[in-house]
Amino acid sequence: MDIAANIAQIQKRIIAVCQNCGRDPGEVRLVAVSKKKPAKDIEAAIDVGQTLLGESYVQECAAKIDEVRADAEWHFIGALQSNKVKYLRGKVAMIHSVDRFSLAEMINRQWSKNDACVDILIQVNLGEEESKSGTTASELIDLVRQVAQLKHVRIKGLMALPPWVADPEEVRPYFRQLRELAEQIAALELSNVTMQELSMGMSHDYEVAIEEGATLVRIGTAIFGAR
Repeated sequence: MDIAANIAQIQKRIIAVCQNCGRDPGEVRLVAVSKKKPAKDIEAAIDVGQTLLGESYVQECAAKIDEVRADAEWHFIGALQSNKVKYLRGKVAMIHSVDRFSLAEMINRQWSKNDACVDILIQVNLGEEESKSGTTASELIDLVRQVAQLKHVRIKGLMALPPWVADPEEVRPYFRQLRELAEQIAALELSNVTMQELSMGMSHDYEVAIEEGATLVRIGTAIFGAR
């Protein structure tokens, strides 16, 4: 597995897609999803400049951050239980998967112990799938208003993990819906809320996600190979 070549190819595709749809490639960041991959693979990615990394499991995330000494920005992207937030405190720059007020409250409480703030995204379950986390589109604005009151979190945007289908074009409506929800929230001009980030798109559909406004694409398999 040539991690460096894979990253170079993806970055090339990101630039090409942005140029084709009139976006600035600088608006789109690649999150290399390194779950279940060893530290040496992560360090190989960092060596070629891929310093934005995503992890999905709390204990694995915390352990890798301690193990990988190279400078990197870590995002937590997986489902998160409130009782495990303490293991991430002070270690991650962003949490993509905030889907309920009780979780946001716990994140706020933990980061308050460091007198610090953490960036978060609100996860929306656009397909309303029982197997996936996320607030519903109809409850999103109320949740954003609640979470915006917390002092130690900053809402930076939205995240979605839409239903998996083989044809990326079938996922486009979900990506478009997330962008439209972000636009609705931005129009409210709430304090402590910006909609600068849309975390959507993975190895097989990130190009469509970029066309619909993604700023963070979460790619694992196309970089590190099958898990």
